[in-house]
Amino acid sequence: MEKLEIKTALQINEAQKTVFDAIVDPSNMSHYFISESTGKMEEGKTINWKFPEFEEAFPVKILEVRPNEFISFEWDGAKGQKLKVEIRLEKVEGPATLVRITEGKMDVDPAGINWYGQNTEGWANFLASLKAYVEYGINLRKGAFDFMKEKL
Repeated sequence: MEKLEIKTALQINEAQKTVFDAIVDPSNMSHYFISESTGKMEEGKTINWKFPEFEEAFPVKILEVRPNEFISFEWDGAKGQKLKVEIRLEKVEGPATLVRITEGKMDVDPAGINWYGQNTEGWANFLASLKAYVEYGINLRKGAFDFMKEKL
């Protein structure tokens, strides 16, 4: 049986280095994705991310980092599931970067389908928020998920 895997991409009109730094450096990432981190994304480290809408921290094990090109990490992408995320940064025409993200894989069952829907939405939001922050200095995430606090 085939497994579910998230695949999403978005072009950001900035150089690869600028986009890379916005992803690996928590002083940047806290302006569009997380509320805090215990460190920079560096190969071999495990850091913890906190999100504004959740009380708990999420451990993120950094597997590989190739400056300005590639980041991979493992995290609890679904309840009880360690999942691998890969972020590829590809130069495109002009000072622009194509960011491709994959996450997975999970079985095609109710838990997998739920994960697929939620995390696909999450990665699309990540990319849109990254683009808004890098290109325009806007934090799209601020207040966007406050409604989720009520459900916890």
